[in-house]
Amino acid sequence: MDDKNVKILFRFFSDVLDEWTVETLWSETVDVEKGLYKLMSIPFLAYVSCEDIVFAEYDQDEEMLTYRRTIEHSGNSTIQVFVRDKEIVTNDLREIFSSLGCESEKFREGYFVIKVPKSLNYKPIREKLMDLEEQGKIGYAEPNLAENHFYFATN
Repeated sequence: MDDKNVKILFRFFSDVLDEWTVETLWSETVDVEKGLYKLMSIPFLAYVSCEDIVFAEYDQDEEMLTYRRTIEHSGNSTIQVFVRDKEIVTNDLREIFSSLGCESEKFREGYFVIKVPKSLNYKPIREKLMDLEEQGKIGYAEPNLAENHFYFATN
């Protein structure tokens, strides 16, 4: 990574882990003087989405740039997927969502996150998530669902 790319620390209570946790995300500097950064990673646990613009500042205690708040939501959504059926390989599920136009990152076998781009219709993605959940293959959470995708999650 070059000087324009930095890591930002997120410290928060994780409902997934049921404990306080830390996650660092790669970000691109938008305006260093204003403390603005564009997230370039899909978060595994933090309640933000890839390409959100955040405000971060150097924290003496953490000894690195630390997230303070989200300034502008990207319109992308983050979905957390937990594999319940131990016979299923995580990467096989990731391929399903890749074919629907979504990037994903594997945290470990049995858990991955999906980036739903703002330009995608969330309905077929959500239908696939619901179908896999009804079959007992996965569980999923929508920790940072963008407004443009929210309609499909409620209808």
